[in-house]
Amino acid sequence: MMRDENKAVRRTGLGMMLLFWMLFIAAGTWWFHGYVERQRNPNAHLVNAVGDGEPLVLERSRSGHFLATGRINGEPVEFLVDTGATYVAVPASMAERLGLESTGGAWFNTANGRVRGELTTLDEVSLGGYAAHDVQGSISPGLEGDTALMGMSFLDRFDIRIRDARMILEPAGAE
Repeated sequence: MMRDENKAVRRTGLGMMLLFWMLFIAAGTWWFHGYVERQRNPNAHLVNAVGDGEPLVLERSRSGHFLATGRINGEPVEFLVDTGATYVAVPASMAERLGLESTGGAWFNTANGRVRGELTTLDEVSLGGYAAHDVQGSISPGLEGDTALMGMSFLDRFDIRIRDARMILEPAGAE
């Protein structure tokens, strides 16, 4: 009789220990994923942040780029801030998902050479607490993935300063 009780206690103890380690590994995985994501896009919080009139401060990602999460037509979008891009450029797959329509074709000079794309108008682009309406955009078949380029058709509304690992965007003429 005593042996059966010992076996039951051991089994329960083993089950509890197994459950502990599973929860520990799951929590560690969740934390590590969050850590890696913050390293990749330290500005993901900007999708809902920044008060009116305050400067936007973007932190450089571990890869050396300025990534930030904003919105196009109300939908969350990850942007690569590109002061060398004329328009807010979206990949063709993202344009389809957002329901963007072409307003005409155009040729673009990119880092990968000259490519043909489509022009479009974005009803609203927002970053932090700032939004712009009727922003010129491009649908770029050369772009892949879920990252759009935040070009000057949105950024020209800001005075831009880069200091150390930060990009500071202030509304133009706000000083």
